[in-house]
Amino acid sequence: MKKTLIICLVLLAVVAGWILLSPADNGVLRLYDDQAYHYQALRALNHIPFGGADANEVLVTISRIPQGDDEAWFQEWERTAKRLEQKAHGYKDSFSKGRALLRAHNYFRTAEFFMDPKDPRKVPAYDNSSRAFYQGLDALGVPYEIIEIPYGEYKLKAVYYSAGPKAKDKSLVMACGGYDSTLEEMYFTIAAACLERGYDCLTYEGPGQSSVIRKQGLQFTPEWEKPTTAVLDEFLKQHPTDQKIVLVGMSLGGYLAPRAAAYEKRINGVVAFDVCYDFQEAALMQIPAALRWLADTGMSGVVDFLVSIKGKMTPGVRWGVNNAKWTMGARSASDMLKIFDQYNLRDVSKDITCDVLIVAGDEDHFFPVEQVQKFKDALTNARSVETLIYNRRDGGHEHCQMGAMQSYQEDLFEWISATIK
Repeated sequence: MKKTLIICLVLLAVVAGWILLSPADNGVLRLYDDQAYHYQALRALNHIPFGGADANEVLVTISRIPQGDDEAWFQEWERTAKRLEQKAHGYKDSFSKGRALLRAHNYFRTAEFFMDPKDPRKVPAYDNSSRAFYQGLDALGVPYEIIEIPYGEYKLKAVYYSAGPKAKDKSLVMACGGYDSTLEEMYFTIAAACLERGYDCLTYEGPGQSSVIRKQGLQFTPEWEKPTTAVLDEFLKQHPTDQKIVLVGMSLGGYLAPRAAAYEKRINGVVAFDVCYDFQEAALMQIPAALRWLADTGMSGVVDFLVSIKGKMTPGVRWGVNNAKWTMGARSASDMLKIFDQYNLRDVSKDITCDVLIVAGDEDHFFPVEQVQKFKDALTNARSVETLIYNRRDGGHEHCQMGAMQSYQEDLFEWISATIK
């Protein structure tokens, strides 16, 4: 009897321990500890609503990539993309083929992201991404038209997505990307949502972006009204319309689009998605005060040396400096900060007279949410100003609401329909 009681007590203790010691961890929010790797993986997931990704394809791919290993990042994403592309071309069903190609496009784009601009594989990787994208749209029967825009000795590129005759009763949504966006990526962030809701959409690339920098070497200009006006002139020449025009600028486009709207009065509404009131201020806030002091006192050599050391250990720093050298012509990290100072809205905000929507995530790792109020206060002549600030609770706390794209799009179109008259 005593022996049985002891056995029962032991069993009871084991079961109680099993119950009490069972892990009670919550689900995870982050994909990597490093913010740059986490954000780019989240960016790949972001295209799921419009057929540009599948969750486990992304999760399985990143499970094979050590944090900070840019070569493994390229190899594994490209391997996933090539596998999907090969499968797509074996499908007889055009919908299956198109969706698989759109996912391959996204993974090719993601593969290229951390590559050194001098890497000879970079342009071919972009070509793979672009090819898969347009083949995917063709297979799906998505209506689009590629428009070439003369721009001095260069050519810009736009893609016009027409929602049909009824769209003429609604605004034309025009959209550009930012510091690292591709023209094709804009389909997932805005164009597909436009088509679903019956809006025409015109996406375009300017200097420093997409194929313009990769194929022609034309770097960014802070005078974004110039490429925007060139695109509008050519588009309206080919497609005359009296539609109201809403210009959406993504990421650095939060500076680019409002800058264009200050000069281009055919724009009836502008969206800073997300806020980018002062690019230099945002960059300086990410480096220690001591480093800012060194930069201010002219010790640029020391700054450049310290940033190069940090870049070897931190993917985001390494990528940010390399991208500035490539797309903006910066000679060094300290020179990059000087160039960034040209990208601010302090002096032109008063010239914006259209309706304005300012969007932000309150944990944006690029642009501090405090810039929302600064921009709003500077818009002294805007027809109207509204703000959308997302937080962790609603999932839109990341830069450009990555991972909460549908929530942002729903709010965006509510604003367009209510405001642009």
